[in-house]
Amino acid sequence: MTATDVPPIVLVHGTRFSAGQWSPQLRVLRGDFPVAAVDLPGHGARAAEPWSLDAATEIIAAAAEQLDRGPALVVGHSLGGYAALEFARRRPELLRGLVLAGASASTKGAWAKPYRLVAGLVPRIPADRLTRWNDRLLRRLHPPEVVDATIRAGYAFHTLPTAWAEVLGRFDADAMRHVAAPVLILNGEKDTVFRSGEREFARAHPDARIELIPRAGHLANFDDPEAFTGAVRRFALHLPAHG
Repeated sequence: MTATDVPPIVLVHGTRFSAGQWSPQLRVLRGDFPVAAVDLPGHGARAAEPWSLDAATEIIAAAAEQLDRGPALVVGHSLGGYAALEFARRRPELLRGLVLAGASASTKGAWAKPYRLVAGLVPRIPADRLTRWNDRLLRRLHPPEVVDATIRAGYAFHTLPTAWAEVLGRFDADAMRHVAAPVLILNGEKDTVFRSGEREFARAHPDARIELIPRAGHLANFDDPEAFTGAVRRFALHLPAHG
């Protein structure tokens, strides 16, 4: 793959976070790829915008187009992974590859119960208390250079119920049949809930594979930034040439 043919990369954050989630990856990937991290509607700099998958899809599309290097590799974590699946279905001409991180569990049927529980609890807890809990947890588990950008950007607790209400009941392995590009299912080894359907997701696509980050949980890009970024980089460099 030549320098002019490396894929642009769009990074899509998870629940309650923002583009700051990707600071460990941006520092490394920017040396080799055109790369952008987006704020989904209701998150980060877009906190005042109402959530919808329609808007999320257009934000991802706009980022890919602004990089101006052809179809993009889209890396989506958790909520961002499901938004990336919707983007893949609606805008296949802009997709060169897809990384699903912590987003290979069905959100239908019994699998939706944990999501519904969390989405129902969040509005009952004051946002300032949730912020303190999240700040303390991130600082206890991860070094400052990994999580400071996320903490500074704040959290979108107000958007969580609406976002997951739209995602719940919408995605399962069948969503993979609409992805017209290679797929890497990249999960933390210990992320038992969100990797629960990874085999079904992989089987539903002709060019999908699973890679696990050892000892990592749901926030695998924080738990082992080097391993996570390395997996994305390898996948990007082995994507078929555009056109």
